This record gives sequence, structure tokens and C-alpha cells, in this order.
Amino acid sequence: MKNKINPNKGKRFPNRFSMIRFFMKGSVRYFVLSVVFVCLLVLFELVNPKIIGYTVDFVTRNFDSIPALIMGMVDRLGGVDYCLANLWIFSLIVIAIALLGAICRYTFRMFNSLMAEHLVEHMRDSLYEQVIHLPFTWHDNNRTGDIIQRATSDVDMIKNFISDQMTNLFRMVILITLAIAFMANIHGKLVWVSVTLIPVVVGASLIFHAKIGSAFEKVDTEEGKLSAIAQENISGLRVVRAFGRERYERDRFETKNEHYTGLWIKMMRILGTFWTMNDIIGGAQMTAVLSVGAYFAVKGDMSAGDYVAFLAYNATIIWPVRQLGRTISELSKAGVSIDRLMYIMNSEREKDAPGAGAFPEHCDIDFKNVTFAYTDKNVLNNLSLHIGEGQTVGILGGTGTGKSTLLALLDGLYDVSENGGSITIGGVDIKNIRKSELRKNVGLVLQEPYLFSRSLEDNIKIAVDADHEAVEKAVETASLKETISRFNEGYETYVGEKGVTLSGGQKQRTAIARTLIRKTPIMIFDDSLSAVDAQTDARIRAGLMSIGRETTVILISHRITTIMNADRIFVIEDGHICEEGSHDELMKLGGRYRHIFNLQSAMGEEAQDGQE
Repeated sequence: MKNKINPNKGKRFPNRFSMIRFFMKGSVRYFVLSVVFVCLLVLFELVNPKIIGYTVDFVTRNFDSIPALIMGMVDRLGGVDYCLANLWIFSLIVIAIALLGAICRYTFRMFNSLMAEHLVEHMRDSLYEQVIHLPFTWHDNNRTGDIIQRATSDVDMIKNFISDQMTNLFRMVILITLAIAFMANIHGKLVWVSVTLIPVVVGASLIFHAKIGSAFEKVDTEEGKLSAIAQENISGLRVVRAFGRERYERDRFETKNEHYTGLWIKMMRILGTFWTMNDIIGGAQMTAVLSVGAYFAVKGDMSAGDYVAFLAYNATIIWPVRQLGRTISELSKAGVSIDRLMYIMNSEREKDAPGAGAFPEHCDIDFKNVTFAYTDKNVLNNLSLHIGEGQTVGILGGTGTGKSTLLALLDGLYDVSENGGSITIGGVDIKNIRKSELRKNVGLVLQEPYLFSRSLEDNIKIAVDADHEAVEKAVETASLKETISRFNEGYETYVGEKGVTLSGGQKQRTAIARTLIRKTPIMIFDDSLSAVDAQTDARIRAGLMSIGRETTVILISHRITTIMNADRIFVIEDGHICEEGSHDELMKLGGRYRHIFNLQSAMGEEAQDGQE
């Protein structure tokens, strides 16, 4: 038989136990204390049936079955007649032991809850810290809804298993072991009737273990897909309503939800069969012990008190035996959740190359024979270009020509492959620059900027500590000052999720101000003026030109008026540079650039005629 290959061998967490051990850092002491107190609770729970049994024998004057130690205590309390006349003494002892058990139960619950909450806190912190350090390629391949589902439902599943099932496992093992020992001390033959069906319950649980695990894995995966659909539709509610697709999206969600519900029903049937079988086995065991025990009591092989105590101990082990089966079934679910979190925790983080250093002093940029593909088809094909330090350059090209990819590579969001050419800044390959240093010095404004649910000012200075004066200066350059003055709360205006309370142009200008305030030596504007009018576009461009010649500005746009005043313009087609030069040079060339210029000029004249 071939050994099963461990897919996690050599990774950060080679097995489930190693990851659980990591998550439990800081909560182990609470776990140990909860186990200690649950063990004490078991001891107190097992003492009372024995005391009740001795009380029954004492009342029926069956003194031969009562240990000499107990009879000695009776004599010290005042003798048999006194104790028989004051049975409240035995009741008081039972109550005292029950009270001690209650104190242990409370302490166990307290430490167990502390352990559970510290565990969840560490798990969430670790997952969040891991997710934000994973590369863009990983996020491209994993949906946000599924990641959130793993960080919520799967985390709760693991927490519940460790806090409820694992601590109870110690309780069950000790309870079953001691109860069987006490029962064996009462009647050696009857104890075999009690324990015979325990292996049957455990064996059945092990058989169902694989079925429950497989069913839960399907349920958990589908829950992630359902969460992803809900998250996407809630985030994109405006788009759904704008196109009148509410019914379509509702039907799509209901279809997926129906499939998800069906999987849950299937798993509930498996669990229902499992628990019904355990009920039947447990009922048969209790009936057998009750009947055989009554036979031994009538025959005189055991006293009435021993019979009562034995039944109490047998009832005590029925629950943990059944619970042991449940623990095994819950282990199947927890195993699936652990594996799903291991996928995240074992994913390789974005990391710097060995020996990567600081950002270079000079900022001239060179793309040398860069080839890049997201899938099988190349987006960039052997592309080369040079951008001098302090230059303002424009990049023009159609949709899918690789303009945005070019700048994502420059910012280190994606890595150039080993044989895919190189990108250098100041003569240093960006692979040899620490990514934190690279992104600290390269400001990037996207076409669709992401704004957080905070005030306008907080969104602008989110990446840097800045005073209000610096914010105002960036706002003025981004041509956002007049807009803010019209808001009742000014800079404290609350921006909804993803900037939903702002127009497209207002969001873009806020993102531009957010980049300007950082004062990076390289600034990239990825079609970030597409949602503003021509007049605002001109004002922003004028503001960018006044930043200073020490700043390298890269403008990506489909609108020639945005880039025509740049020092140099690159036209991209099919992933490579097809034309380059200044506006005048490209116009004289009479190629692709001039063709686009003529088309946009004609469209602009038609739009103006229409307005007139």
C-alpha cells in the first residue's frame, strides 16, 4: 500500500495539529485550567451516587455493604439511631458536594469561555494578517465572499469544537473511566453488561466519521459560494438596479440557496440516522442493565443501595458515550474547517527577493523586453520603453492593450517572470527593491478608486499622517476644493461604502488628492480623469504640471487631451509600443496616434454642434 502524500509537507503548517497549536498561543493556560476544573467537576459528580447508595443501605439497615470508614463517621455523628432520626445530615452532604460541583462547573465555564474568545481573537488576527500579505494573483483566484466565510463560519466551527468538544472529551474519558471503575467495584459481572455496547457506539461513530466529513465539506464549500454571490450583489446593488436585474439575481441566489439547503438536508439525514442509531443502542443498554441488575438485586448478589448507585453510574456514562460519538462526528466538520483555513495560512505570502534594498535615489524608469500574461495569452509582448526622471509621460491605447498591466508591474502588484524581461528604476531592477519601499515611493491612482466608509479628510490622508493644511493643498491641486465647499459638513462629509455617496468624478478627484498628499517621486494616474469633465481635466493637469520637475508623472488615458501636453507619449497596441514621441512628433508621423486624435476631434465637434 502506497503512503499518502502530504500536500502540506514543507509548508508553514504541515498538519492540522501544528496550526491549532499556533492558533492556541496565549489561550493554552485557560484550556489547561478549564480541563483541571472539569476533572474536579467529574469527581464531585461521581461521589454523590455513592453517597445516595450508602444512604439507601443505611435506611434499610443493610450495614454490611457500608464501608467501615463510613460507619465510623456515623458513630462520631451520634450513632445509627441519631443519624436515622436526622437524615437531613446526608442531604446536607449531598447538597455540599453538589455546591462544590457547581463552583467547579462555573469556574470551568469561565476559563473555557476565556480560552474560546482568546482563540477566536488570535485566529481572526492571524487570518487577517495573512490575507493582506498574500499576492494579487492569489486574490485574483479567490473570491472575497468565500474568504469572509472561511474567516467567520469556519473559525466559529473550530472554536466550538475546541471549546465544547475537546474540553468535554477530557470530561467524558475521565467520567467513563471512573464510573466504570466504581461500577466494577459494586458488581463485577453487571459492569460487563454496561460496557459491552460502548465499542459498538464508538465503532458506528468512526464509520459515520467519513460520511459526515464529506457531506460537511460540500456544505461548507457551497456556503462560501453563496456568501460570494450575496457579497457581490449587495456591493453592486446600484448596477443590479440600474439594469433592472433584480429578478435575475434573486433567481440566481435562490437557485444556489436551494442547492445549499439540499446539501444541508442530506447531511441532516446522515446525522439523524447516526443519532437515532445511538439512541437505540443507548436505550438497549439501559434496559439490559436495569433488567439484569434487578435480577442480581432480587437474587441477593447486590444490595438495594448498590443497585441504585449502579443505575446512577450507568445513567452517568450513557450521556458521555453518546457524546463521544458526537465528538467524533464534530471532528469531521472541524477537520474540514481546519483544512480550509490551512489553505489560507499555507498560501505563500508576497515576499521580497533575498538582499532586496531601499528605493534608488534616481527615478528614471526602463522597461526592457517585458512580456507578461495573466493566463495563456500575453498581455505585454517584448515591450521596451524609457521614462526619464522628472518627465511627464502619457500612455495611450485601447482596451486590453496592457496599459494598466504595465503600471501594475511597475508598482510590484504582479511580478515579471524569470524570462519575461526586466523593469528598472534608477538602474535597479524592481525585484531588488523592497516592495514596501517601492510602493511608498510610487503613487498610484486607479480608474475605479476604492474609498472607505470614513470622512473625506480621513480618506485623503489614509496613507500618510498629514495636517489639514497639507490636505487642503492636495485638494486644491485635485480640483476638489469647490466641491467640498458645497458639502454641509465640508471635509467631515461621510463617504459611504466604496464612496457610494460621491459621483464618479468626485471619487476620482478624492483618490488623486490622496496620492498627491503622499508626495511620492513617481506618480501614476491610470485613466483617473475619465469621469471628470474637460474643464476639470484641464485644471487638474495644470496642477500636476506645477508639482515640480523632480516628480515623474505617468498619465494613462484614452482621451488625447489629457496627455497631449506630456513630455513624451507612448502608444500601445497588442502589448507593445507602436509609436512614441511628443504630441507634435506623433501628429507629423500620421500613424495610430493621429488617427485617434482625428476621431476624438470629430466626435468633440459633433457633441458641440449637438449642444448648440
